[in-house]
Amino acid sequence: MATAAPETIVWTIDPSHSEIQFKVRHLMVSNVTGKFNSFEGKVETVGNDFENASVSFSADIDSITTGNEQRDGHLKSADFFDAENHPQLTFVSTSVKKTGDDTYEIMGDLTIRGTTKPITLKAEHGGQMGDFYGNTKAGFEITGTIKRKEYGLSWDAVTEAGGVVVSDDVKLILDVQVAHQ
Repeated sequence: MATAAPETIVWTIDPSHSEIQFKVRHLMVSNVTGKFNSFEGKVETVGNDFENASVSFSADIDSITTGNEQRDGHLKSADFFDAENHPQLTFVSTSVKKTGDDTYEIMGDLTIRGTTKPITLKAEHGGQMGDFYGNTKAGFEITGTIKRKEYGLSWDAVTEAGGVVVSDDVKLILDVQVAHQ
């Protein structure tokens, strides 16, 4: 008797229980944290196994916030993300590999401002649980670093003392909860 193949499960990001953040060094002495308030994504798995999953994600540039309206406007301008001409950033995985009991390496293509580059992200699986509505939820903390200038986010300034205003390295921190019914 043939055994049925495991079903493909589609998990979607629950935006009310997820945060998409970035941190960048300012004046090389402290970090400025920003986040995207509007985003969506999905993960397709075979059964409940996240190894070899397929991941896709997008964030709306106009939803960026750093807690400073003037800085947010500058980030949306042509100096940085150019939201008018590039309204979203996107990520599409090329592979997901299990690296430990609860850890994964997610490789894929990140597109910002029309430039696509490969990136490797680290993911820690926080577990799975059913909620009050019969949905199965899974949580992940995903981290990585990009070089912003590689994506055309090239605005730069130097202080009078010769210090760099904004670092090229940007840390990504995604705390996501995905759900399937």
